[in-house]
Amino acid sequence: MRAVVFERYGEPAEVRELPDPRPAAHQVVVRVEATGLCRSDWHGWMGHDPDITLPHVPGHELAGVVESAGSQVTGWRAGDRVTVPFVCGCGSCPSCAAGDHQVCERQTQPGFTHWGSFAQYVALDHADVNLVALPEDLSYATAAALGCRFATAFRAVARQGRVTAGEWVAVHGCGGVGLSAVMIAAASGARVVAVDVSPAALELARRFGAAACVDAREVPDTAAAVRELTGGGAHLSLDALGSPATCAASVNGLRRRGRHVQVGLLPSADGTTPVPLARAVALELEILGSHGMAAHAYPQMLELVRTGVLRPDLLVTSTITLDEAPAALAALAALGTAPAAGVTVIRPWA
Repeated sequence: MRAVVFERYGEPAEVRELPDPRPAAHQVVVRVEATGLCRSDWHGWMGHDPDITLPHVPGHELAGVVESAGSQVTGWRAGDRVTVPFVCGCGSCPSCAAGDHQVCERQTQPGFTHWGSFAQYVALDHADVNLVALPEDLSYATAAALGCRFATAFRAVARQGRVTAGEWVAVHGCGGVGLSAVMIAAASGARVVAVDVSPAALELARRFGAAACVDAREVPDTAAAVRELTGGGAHLSLDALGSPATCAASVNGLRRRGRHVQVGLLPSADGTTPVPLARAVALELEILGSHGMAAHAYPQMLELVRTGVLRPDLLVTSTITLDEAPAALAALAALGTAPAAGVTVIRPWA
C-alpha cells in the first residue's frame, strides 16, 4: 500500500510503499476512502505524543470500507461502509463497562499507538466495539471529519459542556474542532462568540451561526472582549486550539459558575500548563476535559446530521491527495489551524 511515513520527529514525511496490514483476530482492515488532516497529527509528527514509535504513519480521522475482518469479529464484513472514533476502547475494562470508551484504560488510537490512516489501508482494534456504520447518503469526506473533530466537539458541547438554549458559548480557536463546536452550539440554541486570528475562520464561524466574532490579532484581551459581548462572561467556554494563551482566555472569559471545557491538546516543555485557578475558585468555575466520543454515542449525532440540523459537510473546505499530505502536515504551525480554514481531507486513492 501507499502511505505517508516519517522516521524522525519534525523532519519531512514522505509517501512510500509499505506492506498491507493484516487483521488480528479482533481487528478489521479498512480501505481508507478519506482521512482528515488534523492538528493532533501535527502534534504527533512533532513528538508530543509518547505513544508513537518510529517509523510512523499518522492519521486518525477516517472513513472507508471494510476490506477484511479477523476471526473474532462478528458484527462486520467486507464491503461495510464505516467510520471509527479516534479512541478505540478495549470493550472489557471498567471504563468501557461503564460506557466510557473514550477514556478506556487500554485504549488504542490509530495514528498514535499504531500506524494510522494516511494510507490506503488501516487496521482498527476491537472492531465490534468501535466501528460505526455509515448511512449510504453520507459521503466519505464528510464522515472522515466525524471521528475526531466533529464528534469531539459534539460531546464537548452537548455532554461535557451541558449547553442549553439561550446560553452564551465562547469558542477559542476556529479550526476544525472549533468550527464544529460553533455549529453544534448554535444548533442547540446558544449564542456563540467565536475567537480566532484568521479572518477566513471567523467568516466560516459567522456562516455556521456565531452571533459575534473576536479577531485576536486586533484585540489584546480576548477574555475581556468576551465578557463585554456576553454581558458578564460566557456560561460555557471551550479552548478548541490548545495553547496556554487560549486556555487562560477561555477560563478568564467565563461568568460566575461558568464551565470551561479543554478540548485542544496542551503540549509544553515540562508537561504542565498554567491555568487561572484562583479565578476558578473565586467564581466557582468548572474546569472540564473532553476526549472524543464513544462509538455507541454516535447515533444521536448521526440523526442530527441526517435531518440537516448539523452540517459537517460544510466544514470540508479542501481535498488533497496522499502525495500532497506531507507538505500539508508540515504546514500546520504551532498555533495555526489547517492550511485553509475548515477541514482538509486526504483521499488516499486519488
